[in-house]
Amino acid sequence: MLFEDNLTKQVEEIEALSAIYGDDLTVVDVTKRKYEIKITNGDETSKRKICLEVTLPEDYPKTSPPQYQIHAMWLSDDERRDIENSLADIFIENIGDSILFMWIEKIREFLQTSTNNTASVGASSINLETEESNGAQNDTPHNNEDETVQDNTDSSLAKEVDNLEIEYEYTKYKAEDKTKVEEELKCPEILHGEFIHDRKSFFQAHCAPVNSVKEVDLVMDKLLENRKIAAATHNMQAYRICQEGKKNDLWYQDCKDDGEIHAGNRMLHLMEILEVRNVLVVVTRWYGGIHLGPDRFKHINNCTRDILDLGGYIKNKAEKKGPKSGKKSKKDS
Repeated sequence: MLFEDNLTKQVEEIEALSAIYGDDLTVVDVTKRKYEIKITNGDETSKRKICLEVTLPEDYPKTSPPQYQIHAMWLSDDERRDIENSLADIFIENIGDSILFMWIEKIREFLQTSTNNTASVGASSINLETEESNGAQNDTPHNNEDETVQDNTDSSLAKEVDNLEIEYEYTKYKAEDKTKVEEELKCPEILHGEFIHDRKSFFQAHCAPVNSVKEVDLVMDKLLENRKIAAATHNMQAYRICQEGKKNDLWYQDCKDDGEIHAGNRMLHLMEILEVRNVLVVVTRWYGGIHLGPDRFKHINNCTRDILDLGGYIKNKAEKKGPKSGKKSKKDS
């Protein structure tokens, strides 16, 4: 019975992965439940890729992780060890759940980080070579000017000292200025909602008061410091900011789907209906391998409404209409 349950989950997971990754997922041996996934960083020009070969044992996902091999000749021992540790962490944190999708996306995240670091190192090397080349040209001696150079040594040295003092004061000023800005712009307090669980997928909403787009970025950065949130399938967001004016209010609002098409727009539309202001809502979804169809939008909307209600952003009808007129009050009395 346990094996049949595991086998059903495995079939459902592979079907979901096939729908997501298409030709990048290859069936190596269906009887041995052996598969291969080609993983890239999303850049077609990049030559770096990793092939993840997995075999699903009979007790996966209930108690055991998939057996796997990582094929990438360019990986160093430390990089390979980092990936293996990350995959082990994911399994430990999600025992009993289908984890292949999380494994694949974790490796893709590593590829993206690795590519960015390589590009930065390459740019630094080019700059260093250019500086050395320019320095070699500038250091070419001029024997016929030795006496002039000797005469100007003291004055040049004095100028360099002055320049260093000016540069120090400027750097000190910029550092103090940056510290003041960081103190003024602190990340708003974030409220986290309850989980909604449906067919192996989990949804959770987060909200925070925001008065500028910069604060929106601060909240998102803070949320993504959480490894589980950063590794989620989708982090959909919507915000509405109102700056009150003497004549008219100025509104700033936007949304992001993060891969879940139309989800951000639906969240923003609900926030408009509820007439909330100066708040950011983020709904995180961890996909569990089973398609939910339209139900996923129902859960996203429910998460959005619940977190806004929990945070006290939804006004009741009496607050929206304002106080009753005096005439009506007399009638009631």
